[in-house]
Amino acid sequence: MFRKRSSFILCGTFLFVTWNAVLVLLLWGRAPPGQPGAGQLDPASMPTDDVVGDVIRVADSFELELAKQKEILSQILSHRSLWKPVNRKRAKVDVPSPPVIPILVIACNRVTVRRCLDKLLELRPSAELHPIIVSQDCGHTATADVIASYGDKVTHLKQPDLSDIPVRPEHKKFQGYYKISRHYRWALNQVFRTLSHSSVVIVEDDLEVAPDFFEYFRALHPVLRSDPTLWCASAWNDNGRDGMVDPSQPALLYRTDFFPGLGWMLLREAWEELEPKWPSSFWDDWMRQPEQRRGRACVRPEISRTLTFGRQGVSLGQFYDKYLKFIKLNSEFVPFTKLDLAYLQEDAYQTSFTKQVYSAAVVTYEDVKQGRLSGTGPFRLQYSSKDSFKVMAKNLGIMDDLKSGVPRTGYRGVVSFFYRGRRIYLAPPPGWSRYDPTWS
Repeated sequence: MFRKRSSFILCGTFLFVTWNAVLVLLLWGRAPPGQPGAGQLDPASMPTDDVVGDVIRVADSFELELAKQKEILSQILSHRSLWKPVNRKRAKVDVPSPPVIPILVIACNRVTVRRCLDKLLELRPSAELHPIIVSQDCGHTATADVIASYGDKVTHLKQPDLSDIPVRPEHKKFQGYYKISRHYRWALNQVFRTLSHSSVVIVEDDLEVAPDFFEYFRALHPVLRSDPTLWCASAWNDNGRDGMVDPSQPALLYRTDFFPGLGWMLLREAWEELEPKWPSSFWDDWMRQPEQRRGRACVRPEISRTLTFGRQGVSLGQFYDKYLKFIKLNSEFVPFTKLDLAYLQEDAYQTSFTKQVYSAAVVTYEDVKQGRLSGTGPFRLQYSSKDSFKVMAKNLGIMDDLKSGVPRTGYRGVVSFFYRGRRIYLAPPPGWSRYDPTWS
């Protein structure tokens, strides 16, 4: 572009000079400007014997013509800014780099960690954005060999302190829970302090993930980072058994006051808050205490994005045969990063969810249990005490335990689940204000 404009300017200048030279010659044969016949050859305008008069006449004509050309040149100069070369460098736009969200796999002595790692590697969209870190406790050689077989596809960390932890005599049977808590603390410190990551998704070695597992957490990362009333995002629905979730709503997400675990995302800021007071055992129940939760919520899905296949462990299969092995794993990919998740913001969510629950028709336990519901729902089933909650929850097939007064999946005391194809809200009376920690 600059070369074309330079050539045009040089050509114009040449023509301008040539034109004025020709004018000097032609003016000898022109009538004085402003007279009839100007521009035509006139014998009277031809040179005469009066040399002085001819020179004066030519000088007058030349002066007028020069004034016109000067005006034209001034107009050209007024567009001088167009002569400057175009700056081909585009303005620098700061595009934020996509966040790196590592996956931390907590392992011990299960060689079936291969099932977990195979699925993670199969579904991982990017090795750079989702490095897989396997932190192994226990010193189990066979498990270590399995992890090592993946080479540089994963980072293999080994918890160095394998010693027994001094505990009270009545807690000797809980030694495993103490070691797990120690391992979590060490592993999370490695992720946030040694490796300097700003967020992490934690899974255990007996979890299988859904096709949209990575998409789910990538979409929730900015939600979690921008909302101080949230402190985790989980892939797990404690009441997500097949038949108790709505299969037509795989994109549906909830806020919950209950810490779900089993595939969950944590930010470094939250870890810096928790690490100094990290418990020596039973870390997950500790996370559910009001002192840690501090009124904050987690996000959880309608349909789980993780599935546990590990019946054996320190919990000796607690809940597994009755609940966990029946959890429905989502099979449909949901493009969460393209969805508007603003409805999860606290004020909007609380208003919308509360209205939805308390505008639902009130029904009795017998109506629900015996299938005497008319209409498509949703329906509200009300409890008024710890005992009434536990009785109805147990008989309807949802988990009936409470931690610091909070029911599993509960939000403001409400547990949402599907029953015989209809949405049911097991809810406290209108006007609920707080949890009662004695309900545990």
